[in-house]
Amino acid sequence: MRLSPPLSTPLRIAAATLWLPDRRETTEAALAAGRVDEETAARLRYREVSVSRDHAAPEMAVLAATDALAAAGWDGSGLGMVAHAWTYHQGHDFWSPAHYVAHHIGASAANAVGVQQMCNGGAAALEVAAARMIADPGVARAAVTTGDRFPPPAFDRWLGDYELVYGDSGTALLLDRAQGPYELLSVATVARSEYETMHRGDDEFSSMPRTLPQIDVRRTKRAFVASGAEPGFDAALVEAVVEVVGTALSEAGLAPDDPRVRFLTLPRLGAGPLEEFFQPAVDRLGLRHAEILDLGGGTGHLGAGDSAANLATLHAEKRLASGEVALLLSLGGGFSWSCVAVRAVTR
Repeated sequence: MRLSPPLSTPLRIAAATLWLPDRRETTEAALAAGRVDEETAARLRYREVSVSRDHAAPEMAVLAATDALAAAGWDGSGLGMVAHAWTYHQGHDFWSPAHYVAHHIGASAANAVGVQQMCNGGAAALEVAAARMIADPGVARAAVTTGDRFPPPAFDRWLGDYELVYGDSGTALLLDRAQGPYELLSVATVARSEYETMHRGDDEFSSMPRTLPQIDVRRTKRAFVASGAEPGFDAALVEAVVEVVGTALSEAGLAPDDPRVRFLTLPRLGAGPLEEFFQPAVDRLGLRHAEILDLGGGTGHLGAGDSAANLATLHAEKRLASGEVALLLSLGGGFSWSCVAVRAVTR
């Protein structure tokens, strides 16, 4: 989605925050407890993952948004929209977590929208909020939040899936028309919906939530592999990454070798899979000056929150100088890939 024009100037990101619970589960401790095997740990190379004992997923989104509002000096009542995204269970079966977030950050009058786009939800919610602001001049400010928690026994964060370990978190981005340390240049997305089968497998449709005692993504992925679809997906992944990053750059008016393109942040998957499946795409992109960042070694994969968490990390570490651009890459089951382009401005 090209953000300027039609806007005379890009939307701004006024704050980017990542809220992590205090508890960590280290890979060393997980190995000792038999929660992960040596081969998986060596391939993924996470040091530790964040684990919430006391906070549900939407509560962590509220905590992240509260921190973001404080950082921007805003009151929640000034928000015209709240877009909340998630990957996994939000604490109730028949309920709107987006309205819970809006309620608890003082934005009860804001239009609250829930976005369920699997692990690409954060970028999808950002796209929804930005499109609303472009279409409706009455929405001057918006919040984009994510919240995910993957607790046992229903979810095995260490061995419930291949190629990643899941961490708990909340994230928040605040959008404004004129103020903020980052310009939102583009949110590009590509989709390959024929691969929705990866997370469905051969399962029949159920009549109610939580019919299985434990989420087992490995089982549905084994069925996907058995169907013969895996080689096509591996090729599509590389092509999708090249396409979505290229589109984001084009919409931002940048060439891949522009020295202002400073970082490309990767989704917080395991290090081995990133090298095997994403590096070939990165090599084709020609990002001569950009540093490729894997920021998930100390958190795990944060569900819908990877992109926002990566920008929050760059911001907290003051990694982007004025005029420099970061590309935030994410993907999610279904399948979709997004790349968000942001540029730091003078503060």
